[in-house]
Amino acid sequence: MYNSGKDKYQQAFADLQPVSSTDGSFLGSSLQAQQQRKHMRTKVLQELEKVNQRLKSAKTKVTIRESNGSLQLRATLPLKPGDKDNNGTARKQYNISLNIPANLDGLKTAEEEAYELGKLIARKTFEWNDKYLGSEAIKKDFKTIGELLEQFEDEYFKTHKRTTKSEHTFFYYFSRTKRFTNPQDLATSDNLISSIEKVDKEWAKYNAARAISAFCLTFKIEIDLSKYSKMPENNSRNIPTDSEICAGILKFEDYLNTRGNQVNQNVQDSWQLWRWAYGMLAVFGLRPRELFINPDINWWLSQENADLTWKVHKDCKTGEREALPLHKQWIEDFDLRNPKYLEMLATAISKKDSTNHADITALTQRVSWWFRKIGLNFKPYDLRHAWAIRAHILGIPIKAAADNLGHSMQVHTQTYQRWFSLDMRKLAMNQALTKKNEIEFIKEENAKLKMENEKLKLEIEKLKMELVYKRN
Repeated sequence: MYNSGKDKYQQAFADLQPVSSTDGSFLGSSLQAQQQRKHMRTKVLQELEKVNQRLKSAKTKVTIRESNGSLQLRATLPLKPGDKDNNGTARKQYNISLNIPANLDGLKTAEEEAYELGKLIARKTFEWNDKYLGSEAIKKDFKTIGELLEQFEDEYFKTHKRTTKSEHTFFYYFSRTKRFTNPQDLATSDNLISSIEKVDKEWAKYNAARAISAFCLTFKIEIDLSKYSKMPENNSRNIPTDSEICAGILKFEDYLNTRGNQVNQNVQDSWQLWRWAYGMLAVFGLRPRELFINPDINWWLSQENADLTWKVHKDCKTGEREALPLHKQWIEDFDLRNPKYLEMLATAISKKDSTNHADITALTQRVSWWFRKIGLNFKPYDLRHAWAIRAHILGIPIKAAADNLGHSMQVHTQTYQRWFSLDMRKLAMNQALTKKNEIEFIKEENAKLKMENEKLKLEIEKLKMELVYKRN
């Protein structure tokens, strides 16, 4: 009847071809999630048709229908208490909701309930009780946030294909929902909105709303979070200049002189790995995760890699791509193809599970920790922003820059436009000042040359007079 085992949902996704997208934004993720929900609903409706065929073949006078994400039993039954007998038959067709979700597990439960109800009808022993009147279903609706969080992962992946990317996305939703809510509160829209309202910082509130929205969608909790859907505008970043990036990488080695002697011998050279990560983020504008999720180390060190590209694995946020370097000279300056550092990378990821969101998060958090440790006044993601801005200033087409960073043109312009204007103003002013300085320098040089020229003329005249004097 049904595929056994907890992977039946993932088996249902086997024939799904994910929509092509290089958009790592909330919008891009939402489009892919919508596609997966639609795919799963189609699978459920196909299975529902098979179930109803079985019920018909068994001459069970009950069918199953889907309505608003729930399954209902449909049957002709004795009048419900309080109903009027308009037809004089003392019977009427009813849709009975038993709080059964419209998914593959729900279909199995609904089919069992349909056979049970069919037997009661056939034996003429059916009675309206709490189960069929809906009282039990109402009681089931009142669960705490903590209870639903325990079920969150299982329910989420009933409508999402399980991949490394979706695992990371789920971890984002789960961790933030857990962080910003009270597990003892009932999972009502009022309580969830109240949790969001208690968050002080605008970006944290925005992220909490995103996570809670996914939580509510999974458990079909009606809630309106449109008030919190707009990305906050007030954010600040310290985008490093090229010279600041070059100065920053030197701070890793400077750390040797300030860390003291109490260092574990097993990790005394570990700073070299994080310096390498710093350099790679600066050169390629990568997301930190894209260094640690199944990196193709052999390709990076290969002589065939003439363009010096970094291969981003398909399990990363926006799929696979080959990222081109913006500052190719930095690869040599920062010694980024040193086999020693790549061996350290291989060792670091061998201790982690690259498919486990928590393990990868631990590595990316380590990158951030080192930025703070050596006293950098910018963050890992600021190097990605710096890459985008430098590409824009250098005149690289937006499409090419967006593809290289692994997101859509829309996300590229929306995310980085706020920094472009200031940076472009700085560049224009610096260029103007440089040009002005060059003009002033040329004027001064011209004036000096004129003076030198006049001196030479006088010297020539003087020599001529001396020559005439000697001849006479």
